[in-house]
Amino acid sequence: MEIGIVGLPNVGKSSLFNALTGAAAAVENFPFTTIEPNIGVVPLLDTRLTRLAQEWDSAKMTPAGIRFVDIAGLVKGASQGQGLGNKFLSHIRSVDAIAHVVRCFKDDQVVNVMNELNPLSAADIIETELLLADIQQCQKGLDRWSKPAKSGEREAIAKCNVLNDAMKAFNDGMPARRLNNIPIEILNEFQFLTAKPLLYVANTDEGIADDTLLKPLQERVAKEGAALVTLCIKLEAEIVQLAAEERYAYYEAAGITSPGLARLAQAGKELLHLICFFTAGPQETRAWLIPAGTMAVKAAGKIHSDIERGFIRAEIYRYADLEKYGHYKALQEKNFVSLEGKEYLMKDGDVAYFRFSV
Repeated sequence: MEIGIVGLPNVGKSSLFNALTGAAAAVENFPFTTIEPNIGVVPLLDTRLTRLAQEWDSAKMTPAGIRFVDIAGLVKGASQGQGLGNKFLSHIRSVDAIAHVVRCFKDDQVVNVMNELNPLSAADIIETELLLADIQQCQKGLDRWSKPAKSGEREAIAKCNVLNDAMKAFNDGMPARRLNNIPIEILNEFQFLTAKPLLYVANTDEGIADDTLLKPLQERVAKEGAALVTLCIKLEAEIVQLAAEERYAYYEAAGITSPGLARLAQAGKELLHLICFFTAGPQETRAWLIPAGTMAVKAAGKIHSDIERGFIRAEIYRYADLEKYGHYKALQEKNFVSLEGKEYLMKDGDVAYFRFSV
């Protein structure tokens, strides 16, 4: 699952991507530096992974990762081909959620394509372009299904009803994610951009953020049912260049208990409604991200398709029980290691060993 980083040019998207992944995506002081979307997997730090690796004396420890896509800056009129146009709208269409970077920093050395510092107006430009693209997508759907609907086809009639409701909402400026009367899976079928879960990333100056800029954005987030992470991307990008021990010393000296990038990765996990399960043993301890509500057999397939195909049982214990009782043998003695079938719903913090035969 992927989160696309979007926003107007020069708001800090590629700097954020570099800080998140350590990749060398181009960061220059002019629009459209990023031509093709850069893709990177950001490790999701989890203290449970370290504890499990210690329990099993694992030779290798592998964290789960959030996949981020750095998409070039959009401008007003993108849905009509302005700037780099529909090419990048298609990149947004392919991701599962959107991280919308909004400029909340003052820097005369970095070109501001809006000529003013107004986070709400910047957010409106992106949202408007996505809505206009959705209107076009909606009209395509109506053109396709209207004729069979007039002929009485039930499926076509149902689709046209959904599309007409969506079209009215889009024209009223309402994104698809707020259409509570239409199941999200139906909205996703039509690939509406505004149906995607939304996370705002407020890129602030170093130090105390400007409340006059943030408060209106916070109100917008609450209204839309979106999420918000506030961080100074420039600072985070500088810190990530430090050696690990220097980085930890900086955070300790600054009294930072939750670095901005860690908060962003966690927000991404929550935005996608993901949970984490673990596999643990002497060779490797590894974290895996899956959608909430995933059955054990599908979780097994996350590891390898052969394990899903030949699934027999899953041995499951809870990380919280390991913490409480100290070690794996104690869980065995207390019968806290259970055998579960294919339809068992995985929970965050499950530690699994999958029995299978192919």
